[in-house]
Amino acid sequence: MDKKTKTWMGAVALVLGSSMMTAAVVNNKSGQTFPMPEPVVATAPAAAPSAYVDLTNAAEQAVNSVVYISVTVQGKTQRVQVQDPFEDFFGDFFGFGQRRQQPQQREYKQPDRHGAGSGVIISQDGYIVTNNHVVGQADEITVKLNDSREFKGRIIGTDETTDLALVKIDAKGLPAIKIGNSDNLKLGQWVLAVGNPFNLTSTVTAGIVSAKARTLGANGVESFIQTDAAINAGNSGGALVNEQGELVGINSMIYSQTGSYAGYGFAIPTTIMNKVVADLKVYGTVQRAILGVQGQDVDKYIDVEKAKGNTPELGTVTGVYIAKVTDGSAAEEAGLEQGDVITKIGDKEVTKMSELQEQIAQHKPGDKVNITYLRNKKTKTASVTLRNAQGNTKVMTEVDMDQLGVSLKPVTDEQKSTFSISYGLAVNGIRRGKMMDAGISKGTILLEVNDKKLETTEDWEEIVKEANRSADRELWIKALKPSGRKVSYFIDLNE
Repeated sequence: MDKKTKTWMGAVALVLGSSMMTAAVVNNKSGQTFPMPEPVVATAPAAAPSAYVDLTNAAEQAVNSVVYISVTVQGKTQRVQVQDPFEDFFGDFFGFGQRRQQPQQREYKQPDRHGAGSGVIISQDGYIVTNNHVVGQADEITVKLNDSREFKGRIIGTDETTDLALVKIDAKGLPAIKIGNSDNLKLGQWVLAVGNPFNLTSTVTAGIVSAKARTLGANGVESFIQTDAAINAGNSGGALVNEQGELVGINSMIYSQTGSYAGYGFAIPTTIMNKVVADLKVYGTVQRAILGVQGQDVDKYIDVEKAKGNTPELGTVTGVYIAKVTDGSAAEEAGLEQGDVITKIGDKEVTKMSELQEQIAQHKPGDKVNITYLRNKKTKTASVTLRNAQGNTKVMTEVDMDQLGVSLKPVTDEQKSTFSISYGLAVNGIRRGKMMDAGISKGTILLEVNDKKLETTEDWEEIVKEANRSADRELWIKALKPSGRKVSYFIDLNE
């Protein structure tokens, strides 16, 4: 039997010179605020599976709300060393004692990369939900509606942790989809997957809800709806709708040996999507609440302990076993301990880790939740004030390049020779911002940030993104002044 491994195929895996449909695949072969549209919760009862279920109305309602998204990632320009190919062969053929030529530096631009996926219109004024892996690396976004109109799209915000993104187009009166409550889905209930697989626009496939609260280990927060409705490359970011045509999930992944549909598709539930989208619209980043525990499903914990010859007595076979409580976390403040078993968040039963993640993901830092748990088989409750990754309840905002106020470019060959360095980014422009406030000036060469080398501007941007998402939100910079003097700078992104 082939060893099971997991790989991604998405907008980041783009082909050169042609368009590629995007989907996430798990392969087992080897400031202004904007109002959030009020979710329209299903009021009609779900249709029970029967010999015949009419899904035509649901398809007609949903198909106009699903868009085709094409993206372009511009090729990077790199400097490469070029050596005369005949010099090593002929050398100093005539014995004149000629010196070897130094390698020449030439610029090479990689070809642009193209990809495509789907998205769902959630407001009449042009807000569209899709997957982060569809648009997260895009330099250009084009959105094509079902009526063939095209618009340029811009990213409002992305969230790698849930693989969701929010895109905006300048349009009015768009056919926004009704947003349903994914919590109301039942196993065996009919659903439709709407998207654009393999450039086949406005494709609708039908299936049932095969499972809920699935985890695949692909995202930091996940509680997937599993369906057997056919999902293929290009469906990523498309809609999963119920029999009433209401959005209940964003199609995100497939599980396959071949990279194509094999009976298993996975969608991000609207219970997670609603909170992420609301935060991205208002703040540009997700206000993520953190409980501060590490653990696993109780049944998995019991299996592991039995394999060791132990017989754990927890008083339950479902829930989340706490293996560690993070120091200074909300959980520690509330009195939770290692060995406790979480069984309920508020009035929602929690039988496994994915359900715990889904419930916490619907809250923001500062929210108070009641947690029911078992300790030594006895039921206890605790009121917990959730915190963010920095351990407080403050609103977090994304620090962008404009706030840093600096323009960078790779060091030249002359600078490398002058300062005896092989990498770095030179400050070729600076204005009032965090970098100037820290004492950085034009001509300074940045060598490392947070112990990571800077070779390209993309390195700088990625390090800043990581720092934004970290608990400390700090930049420790090693640099050289134009005089060659080594200096260090510290920037607090919280200030």
